[in-house]
Parts: sequence; structure tokens; C-alpha cells
Amino acid sequence: MVFKNKTLLITGGTGSFGNALLDRFVSSNYKEIRIFSRDEKKQDDMRKKYSNSKIKFYIGDVRDINSINNAMDGVDFIFHAAALKQVPSCEFYPIEALKTNVLGTENVLNSAIYYKVKKIVCLSTDKAVYPINAMGISKAMMEKVIVAKSRVSKNTIICVTRYGNVMASRGSVIPLFVEQIKANKPISITDSDMTRFMMTLDDAIDLVLYAFKNGKSGETFIQKAPAASISNLVKALCEVFKKPNHMIKIIGTRHGEKAHEVLMSREERIFAEELTSYFKIPPDLRDLNYDLYYMSGKKNLKKIAEYSSFNTKQLDVQNLKKLLMKVNYIRESL
Repeated sequence: MVFKNKTLLITGGTGSFGNALLDRFVSSNYKEIRIFSRDEKKQDDMRKKYSNSKIKFYIGDVRDINSINNAMDGVDFIFHAAALKQVPSCEFYPIEALKTNVLGTENVLNSAIYYKVKKIVCLSTDKAVYPINAMGISKAMMEKVIVAKSRVSKNTIICVTRYGNVMASRGSVIPLFVEQIKANKPISITDSDMTRFMMTLDDAIDLVLYAFKNGKSGETFIQKAPAASISNLVKALCEVFKKPNHMIKIIGTRHGEKAHEVLMSREERIFAEELTSYFKIPPDLRDLNYDLYYMSGKKNLKKIAEYSSFNTKQLDVQNLKKLLMKVNYIRESL
């Protein structure tokens, strides 16, 4: 078994992803699982929840490479989930998004390469494709840093997973809607015609583990995910909570929101390999000899469509209800 007697580091490990990953791996034959984050309260909660000597906790910040180095020695594998993810806060404080998502990722990669980590899987987002907000722009730059590092990291494999909304993850829209329903307050919708990819936390973990098992350096992995309109999502939630006539309030589009999210651009889709449940995008390995690329082109982009939450499989209310009932947060909230 690949995990036997190995050490795993999860950056941003106190978040939704880190907790879900621990649930998968806490009973595995990993020798040690290290949780790296700057939130001592959440670390203390996890320490009490799992009460397992295999799990080690490291206080630190990806912005500070010295604190990363403290946690890196002896690590075999890394899942890099540390990030600023909230669109509005990144819009108001874009330099903070840059420090964590771009420079912080470079710190993690530099430290991992120095300590000869075998493999790193970095988590990205659909907002990195055709980005219009600071969070997406910082994640797009993060992906560029990863691919650039992958060209020179001879002994460390670095790859990327990119996914859409993880249903009921911390800070996402579903918990907000549920709280509003339970408090008998109007559900605040920005635009009912918006669409979003729908993935469970288990789907996100499966994608990351697939990349971990199969990824080569510089590759990006994307799950084929269904999507739904916000109006159908709200209808499904209201029916699940037995309040089909609950009040709805349209508040207008927030800072940096898109009508539809894109998981893979047209430009990437030209080169992508379609697998059974995923897409794999190879890295751009061209060098700085630009003259070579003035002489010949590639396929016609006009014939290629991006992979978006508008043109993927759309979930109706009934199928959304079935998917929602797979989410622990929903079942616990009922």
C-alpha cells in the first residue's frame, strides 16, 4: 500500500476539506498525518474530535516559509488546501488573496522541493478559469506558479485539481440558505438564473485522490460534474425542509460573481484528455523560444466550447433533492 509508513501533510487542514480527508485517512496505515493551519481553535476542536496520536498539529501560515519548514521535514505527500476562498473578502482585500493563494503556494512548493516531498496535489477552483474576481485571479496565478514549478521539480511531482462549488462547505451558499429557512427569514438570492456546479465533499475528495494516484507533474484534473440553477437549488432545499412556499428575496449580483462558472476553458479543452469521470489537462511545456510559435497554430477555437455550469448536465429539483440528501450537513440539519 502506497500510504504504509508514510507521512501526509494537509495545509489548511482545519477546513471542510481537511476534515473530510482525515475521515478518509485516519484509519489508514499512514504513519503520521500533519495538520497545518493558523487557526488554533479549529485545531483544538479537531484534536478533541479525533483523539488520535497519529494526527499531529502545526500552527503556522503558508505566507511564512519558516513555519512551513517546521512542518515539512519527513513529509512524503502533501494536499495543499490552504487558501483565501471568499469572493467578497478577496475583492476588498486582493493583496491578501495574492499573499496566501499565490505567494503562499510558492512557499509550500519551494519547501516541499527542498525537503524532497514525493508528491503534492494542490486544490484550485472553477473561478480560476476566465477569472473576473480577485479570488479567481489569485487562483489562476496559483495554477501558473504550480505548472512553472513542475517544470523544474525533478524529484517532486506537483499536480492540480480544479473543482466547482462543494455543497455545504464552509462559507458556501447552502448553509446560508438553510439558516434562512430555519430562521423563517427570506432566502436571499442574487440571481435565480445563475448556474453552479454541484459536487459533494466526497466527490471533491475522490477527485483529489484520483489526481494523487494518477497525476504526473504539471497536470490538472477536473471532475465531470452536474450543475443546477440557483432557483432549482432553492426549490429543492425548500422541499427538503418541507417549506415549499418559503419567501425569496432577490438582492442582485454581488461583487465579482459570474452568471455561470467555467471548469475548463476552450483553450484548455483543445489539449485536454477526456477520461471516464474526469478531464486531464497536460501542462504547457513550451519554452521561451517564442519564434517557434509564430509559424504554426493549433485547432480552430471557434469549434470548441468551454466546459461550464451552463452546458454541463443540468439537475432538476428532484435530482437535486437526492443529491442534497447525500450531504451530511443537510441530514444533520433536518
